[in-house]
Amino acid sequence: MSRSEASDPAVGADSYLTLHYRVALAGSAGELVDGDVVNTFGTKPATLQLGAGQLSPALEECLVGLELGAHRVFELSAGQAFGPRNDSLVRRLPRKLLEEESDRIDYSPGDVVEFNAPGGGRCAGVFRSLDNDYATFDFNHPLAGRPVRFEVEIVGIL
Repeated sequence: MSRSEASDPAVGADSYLTLHYRVALAGSAGELVDGDVVNTFGTKPATLQLGAGQLSPALEECLVGLELGAHRVFELSAGQAFGPRNDSLVRRLPRKLLEEESDRIDYSPGDVVEFNAPGGGRCAGVFRSLDNDYATFDFNHPLAGRPVRFEVEIVGIL
């Protein structure tokens, strides 16, 4: 048996994985500035397929080549993990549209609201403000333009 046949399998671009992972906001020097955005350590691990859109492409790239049992921490610079912020994705929508799309009327800044997307499907925006005629929503990924710490432990590879 060759050495490559005896070694643990490595994560490929289309692997099915079972893993623990943590995503947290990081400061410019890599220090954590906020609590975890998601954390499966200490709970049931996640199962996902690379290339299926369950993680951002940048996070998936961090996983490719890791072997079973690997435990790594990756520091991703501002915008690297979830892309840069796009100011054109902060939109003022007619208040009437908000009232038609939702059965709620009492939103607080930071609430996530789902809308019917053009062409079908749904999209989500973060509520920012409301005035007499318009509601302002941010349709950027909440971590867009932010530095991120990504910690992962590979539990299984198929």
